[in-house]
Order: sequence, then structure tokens, then C-alpha cells
Amino acid sequence: MPRTSSQEAPPEPHALAMTELVGALVESYQREQRITHVSPAVLPNRDSVIAILKLLREILFPGYFGRQGLKLETLVYHVGDNLATLHARLLEQVESAFRHQAVRSGLETDKVGALALAATDGFLGGLPQVRALLATDVQATFDGDPAATSMDEIIFSYPGLWGVMIYRLAHELHIRNVPLVPRIMSEFAHSRTGIDIHPGATIGKAFFIDHGTGVVIGETSIIGNHVKIYQGVTLGALSTRGGQALRGVKRHPTIHDQVTIYSGASVLGGDTVIGEGAILNSNVFVTQSVPAHTRVSTKNPELQYRDKKPTEFKQELDWDYSI
Repeated sequence: MPRTSSQEAPPEPHALAMTELVGALVESYQREQRITHVSPAVLPNRDSVIAILKLLREILFPGYFGRQGLKLETLVYHVGDNLATLHARLLEQVESAFRHQAVRSGLETDKVGALALAATDGFLGGLPQVRALLATDVQATFDGDPAATSMDEIIFSYPGLWGVMIYRLAHELHIRNVPLVPRIMSEFAHSRTGIDIHPGATIGKAFFIDHGTGVVIGETSIIGNHVKIYQGVTLGALSTRGGQALRGVKRHPTIHDQVTIYSGASVLGGDTVIGEGAILNSNVFVTQSVPAHTRVSTKNPELQYRDKKPTEFKQELDWDYSI
């Protein structure tokens, strides 16, 4: 029988399936509110935070990134313009982070604006000190890497410096109790460089990460001055089985000045202290303190090379090497 104009066509099968899917997802949003953000409080925007990092890189290393051909006569105007843009963008993200935290915690939001402004102003005020630290990091990288042909090359291309720069900026926000934004920054660095430094770590001047991939530095790590570490190094916790009960507890090691830690080494535990001038060779697993000026290594490996007539090949390694 032909359908009349007053009769509605039955929904297509895929439309029924889509309706059920939408209902199931909305129900899951209501059920699993731990991973749902349906709120008038706007979260920080990850893309905006990354754009802020790139603007900060331009401010910290003028002439290398962003606008080039700078002149001393116009430098004051250029820096002032960049700082004004940075202040507005960062304040927006910091305020969103504080507001979200307050709403999540059921706290009043009337002081969020003042908190955000104080944190943003304090962060910008610390930029000269951050730049001074980065200058020592660049110098340490140049002094420690015979493959580096110039400091320009390091600033332009070394992932270790990029990772350390982002850490130092994220740390400045972290110590001002800004939520979310420091971790967005550090995890962006992690995704780009393979270097995972928690913003809560404390790191001194002239810090050099060579190669970088696979480096992990935990939240409560303390690192002194003129420390050099290679790829694959972990400064971690002995155990995290306590979960949130361990928050605020010293879980990661302390590394004193002039320490070198070669590739693949793991140094674990909040009570572990590596003394000044110590050298940790590749692939060591350290869970207890090391006295100053001590070298720690595993036994020399024995390699076997076999051809038609099996023979054993042994080598002695010189551990004073650089990759």
C-alpha cells in the first residue's frame, strides 16, 4: 500500500544504531565522571600551551626563532610586544587551570583571577633567571660534546636543550602551584624529544643531556650543578605500589655536582645519594648511595663471535668514553 504524506518513513537501520550509540556514550559520560569534563569551567587548551612554549623560545633565544634580523634600536619594542602577547595568552591558560581545579574540588572561584594573575606575573618576572640558567646549559652542552660545532647548532637543533628549556619553564609554573599547564608542557617535550622530566624535579645550572631519548627524571629528583647524563638514564622510584599515599614523599634520588651518568643507567630511590664527581657507567642499576668521586660499573661483558671454527672473543673496554 503506498505511504501517505502524513506517514513518516521508518528510520534506517544505521540511524537506529547511531541513536543507540549516542545514548550509550552519554550514559557512560554520566556514569564515568572521572574522565568526563562537562562544565562551564573551560580547561586549558593544549594547542595554546604549545604555542606559548614557542613564543617563550623566541623570547629566550631572540634571533634564533620567530622574527630574525633584529636590531638593537627596535629590540625594546620587539621584546615588549612579545611579552604583552605572552602575558595575555598565558594568563588565559593559567586562569582556566585554576578555575577548573576549583570547580573539580568544589571550592569557590572568586579568587581564581587574582591567583592566576599573581602566578603569571611571577612567572614572567623569573624569565631573566631562566635565561641565565639556559646560558649555562648551552655552555655545558658545547663543552661536553665534541660533536658540537657551535652554540648556534646546539640552540637550533639539540633535543636535550629543548627538553631542558621546557622543564625549566614548566618548573617555574609548578613552584607557583599552577595545575595542569606544567604537565602539558613537560609531556609535549616528552613526545617531541623522548625526554621525560617532571616539572617538580629540582635541577641546578649547567645541566647537559646528551642525545636524550629515553631519559626519565622523576618528580622528587634533586640534581646539582654541572651534571651530565646520557640517553636511557632513569632517575626513578624504587616502588610506586603505595600509589597516592606516596604523594609528597621523596621517592627519587639526589645527584650531587659534577656527576656523569652514562647511557642506560638506572638510579632509584629517595634515599639514594650520588656523591660529587661520581661516575656511573652504562647499564648499572643503583639503589644505594654512592660516595663522592667513585666509579660504578658492571663487570666487563664477554662477547662470543663464532664462525665455522668456534672461537671465543673477549674485549676490554675503556669506560672513559663519549658517544
